[in-house]
Parts: sequence; structure tokens; C-alpha cells
Amino acid sequence: MIKVLKTGFYSSIQDGGRFGYRHLGVPVSGAMDELALGIANELVGNKRNAAALEITMTGPTLEFFVTTDIAISGAIMMPVLNETPLENNMKYRVQKGDILSFKRLRKGFRTYLAVKGGFDTPKVLESYSFMKGVTSSTTIIKNEMLSIADFKNTDHKRATTISKTDYLGQETLEVYKGPEYDRLSDEQLAVLFSKSFTVAKENDRMAYQLSEAVLPHKELILTSAVLPGCVQL
Repeated sequence: MIKVLKTGFYSSIQDGGRFGYRHLGVPVSGAMDELALGIANELVGNKRNAAALEITMTGPTLEFFVTTDIAISGAIMMPVLNETPLENNMKYRVQKGDILSFKRLRKGFRTYLAVKGGFDTPKVLESYSFMKGVTSSTTIIKNEMLSIADFKNTDHKRATTISKTDYLGQETLEVYKGPEYDRLSDEQLAVLFSKSFTVAKENDRMAYQLSEAVLPHKELILTSAVLPGCVQL
């Protein structure tokens, strides 16, 4: 068990996502940074999509009631274990009674704490991911006790140390032409590829809206399914 002494700005349990229910209007949700989730989980021997703690902007303070292994990957938030600094993308052994906390955000926005075996919160529609309207919790709460699943060794690849942080400061999106790309005018393309865009306040786990406008379409098209990472106009 892990006790939440402080929650941080927005900390929630997330795994690889909730699949198979989009036809009922249930979003996939899951970790916002799948790469960091996978790295943290691999370091402690979990499957890449195991449930971990997604920490946004400011970190929580956690007290461990069990000896286990942990790993942190994603944003650089200066984690400390009993005031001893920890590094991202490394596996650490924590003892019963240890306190994990985070100093301040230095780079990135979200980081992931994986524990050996994964977090064992209530499973809803085949996923542990917190999601408003789907699960009873949207974030962890103060004094809450978080359960850890029993560790079961599997045949997946295990890692010892991984370093992958160069993407945290990336400001350019690499895109590929979609099926409607040829419908865009020269004016629209000029706007898309010549200016910077700002994430608007209208954003959530499903999509980020941008503040800057693009010239409207000259024709309407039918709504179709999209995949994560699609840029929609």
C-alpha cells in the first residue's frame, strides 16, 4: 500500500487505455505520454501498459507501506526519496516507511511513477485508468491508500536503465498527409506550416484545441473515425 500525503496538482492512475467501448461513447483515455509510461513500467519489470501514477505539473508526496521497486519517467520533476535525489529512467528499491516527493518541474509537463506489479485500483471496463464520467475517481486524494498488485513475472522484455528525454522540449509536430490533405487550399497550407500554434484552455484527455484559427473549408466532408495523433481542422 502507498499513502497519499499530498496529491500534487493533478495525479491520476493511468494505464495503456480503455479499448473496445468507443462505440458506446467511452473514450480510450489512458496515459497522455505512452512512451514514458512504457519506460517506467519496463524498468520495474511490468508490462508496458500496466497501471502507473500519472503526475501533472507538480508532484505528490507518498509514503510507502511496503518494500518494492519504483521507476519514474517523463517530465523532470526533481523526485527525492527521503530527501535523497532520484534520477528519471532508473529503477530504485524503496523500503517500508520511505517518503517519495517531488521538488519542482524543470522540463516537460507529465511524469509517470511505476511500481513493481502496477497499481491495483478498481478496474472499470477492462482498464484502471481514471476518467471523468467513467470511474468514481478522477484524481488521487489526500490520505488515500493506493493498492499495489501482486507482481507476476512474465516473458516480456525487461529493462535496467533507459534514457529518453529529448522529446520533452520538442516544439515541432511531425505530420503525415491524411486522406483529405489535397482538399486544403494553398492559403490554408501556408498558415499550417508557417506559424506557431498555442494550446487553448479547451483541452482534455481526448483532444487539445488550438487558439489560432485556420481559414474555413470551402466544402463539407463526412465525419470519420480518427486515431490518436490526428490533426483535425
